[in-house]
Amino acid sequence: MTERDASPVRQFVSLERDVLVLSAAMFAFSLGFQMTGRYLPKYLAVLGAGAGVVGLYGSLGNLISAVYPYPGGVLSDRIGSSRALTLFGALSALGFLAWYAAPAAGDLAILVVFCGLLLAQCWKSFGLGATFALVKASVEPDRLARGFASTEVFRRVGFLAGPLLAAAVLAWTTDFLAGFRVVLLVGAVVAVAATVAQYVLYDASDEPVGKSIESLRDVVDDLRALPSELRPLLVADTLVRWGNGMAYVFVVLVVTDYLDVGFAAVGVTLSPESFFGVLLAVEMAVALASMLPVSRLADGLGLKPVVALGFAVYGVFPVLLVFAPANQWVLVALFAFSGLRFAGLPAHKALIVGPAARGAGGRTTGAYYLVRNVVTVPAPVVGGVLYAGDPRLAFAAASAVALAGVAYFIYYGERFDAAAASAGSP
Repeated sequence: MTERDASPVRQFVSLERDVLVLSAAMFAFSLGFQMTGRYLPKYLAVLGAGAGVVGLYGSLGNLISAVYPYPGGVLSDRIGSSRALTLFGALSALGFLAWYAAPAAGDLAILVVFCGLLLAQCWKSFGLGATFALVKASVEPDRLARGFASTEVFRRVGFLAGPLLAAAVLAWTTDFLAGFRVVLLVGAVVAVAATVAQYVLYDASDEPVGKSIESLRDVVDDLRALPSELRPLLVADTLVRWGNGMAYVFVVLVVTDYLDVGFAAVGVTLSPESFFGVLLAVEMAVALASMLPVSRLADGLGLKPVVALGFAVYGVFPVLLVFAPANQWVLVALFAFSGLRFAGLPAHKALIVGPAARGAGGRTTGAYYLVRNVVTVPAPVVGGVLYAGDPRLAFAAASAVALAGVAYFIYYGERFDAAAASAGSP
């Protein structure tokens, strides 16, 4: 079906059938991830983990993000993106169930949480290349940023709804552990439903299929074949994510323990844990409001300024948060500001996948994230060591590293537009 034949809604969001299914799956899994993932460091702390263990958990997440996308991208290119995403969804559902069951494991509870992460991240990380490749195959090259913005909006709606649902459940229950297990069970149910929907609704009859990986040399060749346009972006992105990785898993602890800020206004009183969910929802509301307009601007003016804006917000947020006064409205303003970092994500994704050849979008994406995420694996451990000594030092150091990446990108990054980013795609 051509874009002219599509309904006005489909024309607006630039989606064909499989991308519509992908968008629905993005909403479901994002709902599950966001209502659970940002609270898991707190879950670990309640189960007896210290800052060092929380940092190790964050580093394992980075390692998974590094290792999973490349083989996931290769598999998606080999068997088709839609089939791969259905498989990864089933594995993720098992991960949510493992998190729910962790307290029953007694002394092994923390280990079960770590093992659950290996499964729960499958759709998000194994499936990263598949999602990129599916969008690339369905959207005109000069509208990639807008196409990614369309799917990203569905994802961010899940990010908005998830924390609010978690906040409501935690406000309803008096005990964090009991309340959060209810949240985890809801996440598992949503993941199962999304997996079944993918299996039933995807149309895999006309997907481009690439080659399978045959040796380690294939990995090296794919890394060497990364388009030259990606290199300044990759260096800057790695520095920004290194800084973000030092702080990310500890943000919930800064709000609920270090600042210990709840909410009390207009007759509503929330614990710090419930208020944190509201703050995440505020962040996502700003992201949703800004993403489509900014992506349209990127299509017209070029991708670099938009990507640089997102990087800059990543960079300054940690230091602003840790030195903020313990005031509920200051935190609302800070998390609203943090939402602007997501405005640059569609342009960022367009820069990554735009130069890739047809049938190789998964491999290019996987190779890019393999490099970036391998380098950033130690960041949460370093952040944990610093956080155990002084949270202010940890978050200030995180901002310093990330802002170095912003400066590098501004100086060395080329000014691309959407059409130029897609020029390498036949």
